[in-house]
Amino acid sequence: MHIYLQKPQDEGKPPRYYHLLLQQDLLGGWSLIREWGYQGTSGRVRRDHHATREQAETALMVARDDQLRRGYRVVFIEGEHQRT
Repeated sequence: MHIYLQKPQDEGKPPRYYHLLLQQDLLGGWSLIREWGYQGTSGRVRRDHHATREQAETALMVARDDQLRRGYRVVFIEGEHQRT
């Protein structure tokens, strides 16, 4: 599952993006990968490990909601569980 968010362009700067991705690891755990930055540039990446998919999905939704409060808008959602 992944969610791509974008913040509108501000004062001549490119738009900002925030990408959330769930990925299963080889040991059965799950990672929430967050990438953010200005569109067209290399962004920053953070990876948080979770023991279960449910925990990782909850963390993904919390991160999504945090970014929505900061003015980001969902551009697309892709994956099995597209809950809002």
